[in-house]
Amino acid sequence: MGGPFRRAATSLTWFELGIWSSGFLTETRCLRCHKTLILNSELSGQVILITGASGGIGSAIARKFAAEGAKLVLHYRSGRAEAVALQRQLRQTESLLVRADLIKEREAQRLFAHAVRRFGRVDTLVANAGSWTERDVPLHRMTLRQWRQTLDGVLTTAFLSVREFLRLVAVQKRGNAVLIASTAAVFGEAGHADYACGKAAIAYGLTRSLKNEIARLAPHTRDYCGGRVNCICPGWTMVPRLAAKLGNAQTVRKTTATMALPQLARPEDIANAVVFLSSDSLARHLTGQTLVIAGGMEGRVLWQPHEIKPSNA
Repeated sequence: MGGPFRRAATSLTWFELGIWSSGFLTETRCLRCHKTLILNSELSGQVILITGASGGIGSAIARKFAAEGAKLVLHYRSGRAEAVALQRQLRQTESLLVRADLIKEREAQRLFAHAVRRFGRVDTLVANAGSWTERDVPLHRMTLRQWRQTLDGVLTTAFLSVREFLRLVAVQKRGNAVLIASTAAVFGEAGHADYACGKAAIAYGLTRSLKNEIARLAPHTRDYCGGRVNCICPGWTMVPRLAAKLGNAQTVRKTTATMALPQLARPEDIANAVVFLSSDSLARHLTGQTLVIAGGMEGRVLWQPHEIKPSNA
């Protein structure tokens, strides 16, 4: 075994291994020869910039990186109280708290300038920030103002964040990014076509274009895998913003009806995947991928049984 495994053992079956794990630092002990192998994310000391770190998923991501020994740049826009509470919770972790409105070019530039001034570099960008109208608005009733505001809040924030990061990557010759989209990008979202369009642009057009661009800015070498970009599409996740909605049993039944694993995701489910994709040792050959974390969701429940007329089928 090579790569992230250390003190390799040979000719072993998994039945002969005992495994102990904490975060992504996994100790595997051979029960036959008593050698120890370590599966290490190698994220300790890495500088991770997380946009939207004050939210439910963003804060879970921050906690997971803190457990790996990373240094954190925690961005927020309006959730100052939550961001400050998160930084206090992670007081054993070296971190920087920065407020920025990421639809504004200068503020995005200022965010990265603060990060570089404090840590000298940014190794990983987690582009998690995004804002949109939560009420259902069908497209034929949607104003141009809402359309533009949502695309700014979802797509422009990602564009400006990633652009500033790639400018750093061009100098550092290293770096990777994880973009957070949504299952709305995959299956659509009635009443939120603006949001679905913005997230689809991130999940497909942006991710698949950037994998080729970052590979030239941070080319692979004998000792480095090369720059990477991947995307995660979370499904329905138990976060404070959705607590009231997902506290309704009928809503839960509807949202889980098309899942192979009929349960709601937890923020930690998303955070674990982000940490994995950010590790150049664990995910060294993964780039341009869009990972859907939604319990095997196959789509949306569009009609209730009483709404369907068999005679018209």
